[in-house]
Amino acid sequence: MTGQDPSPTRLTAASLGIPSLGERATLLQVSSAFCQPCRATRRVLARAAGMVEGVTHVEVDAAARPDLVRALRITRTPTVLVLDAAGRLVRRAAGQPRLADVVAALGVALDVGDAPVPPVSSANDPPPAT
Repeated sequence: MTGQDPSPTRLTAASLGIPSLGERATLLQVSSAFCQPCRATRRVLARAAGMVEGVTHVEVDAAARPDLVRALRITRTPTVLVLDAAGRLVRRAAGQPRLADVVAALGVALDVGDAPVPPVSSANDPPPAT
């Protein structure tokens, strides 16, 4: 999990179309129907969510939510966004993550609490449009 995204940084359960965010953190996976790495990513994120109490894994279909894909500047699937308890974007990565990287990113999300998170660009994402 490489960095924070400079796009909109606070997501809500309503904006994701889910009942609630995770009590401590949310692993948001943006996938597509025929994406083989998305299936493996689903297993990794489910395992990570099961290891840490209060963490929820949510999967969103990119084709069903083009508005969200555009707003978050998602350019490939799978893309994983790690949100803290308040829905702030703490880390993001494109491609299939390793379990150790997801757990480390969750550690950052759990440590952030109410502290502001400075923007850090991800090596996997295009530069912001000017």
